[in-house]
Amino acid sequence: MGTEEHKATAPRNLSIGILSVSTTRTLAEDKSGHWISKHSKKEGHQVVCHRVIPDDAAIIAQTVSEVLRDHSPHALLLTGGTGISPKDVTIEAIRPLLSKELTAFGVLFSQLSFEEIDSAALLSRAMAGVIDNALVFCMPGSLNACKLACNALIFPELGHLVRHLQEG
Repeated sequence: MGTEEHKATAPRNLSIGILSVSTTRTLAEDKSGHWISKHSKKEGHQVVCHRVIPDDAAIIAQTVSEVLRDHSPHALLLTGGTGISPKDVTIEAIRPLLSKELTAFGVLFSQLSFEEIDSAALLSRAMAGVIDNALVFCMPGSLNACKLACNALIFPELGHLVRHLQEG
C-alpha cells in the first residue's frame, strides 16, 4: 500500500498532549502552546493535556512519562528547551526515552527553518520519535518555529504516522 492509500485510511481525530518547556512563561503566557492547542482542535483533534514545565531534564522526563501514562495521547508535542544554552535540555531529556527516533524530522525542520531564518537555523534543534506507542515531537519554543513544524511537518503526517504505529 502506498503513501496516499495510507493517508486515506489514517485516523482523523487524534488525542494530543502539549508540554511547553520554560522557566519564564506561565500557562497564561504560553503563546506557542496555546497556538498548538487551537490548531490541534481546528484539525479535529482533542487536546488531552496542556502544561508548562521548567527546563529541568528530570522534570521533563518524569512529566512526559506521566502524561503518556495518564492521558495516553497519540502524540505529545513539546515546545521549548531545544536551544544550545546550558539550560536547554529538552532533547537530552527525551532522547533516552525513545524506542525509535524519526531522524528526518530534525533534518527537515532545519531545512525549512534555514529557508525562513537563514544561518540562524543553526541554533534550532528539533527531534521526534516514539515513546510507549506515542509520537513525541520536540521543537523550538518560538511561535514561528511551532507554526512551521506543525503546519509543514507534524499535522500533515500525524494521522499517517499514527496509522503505522497502530499496525504493530
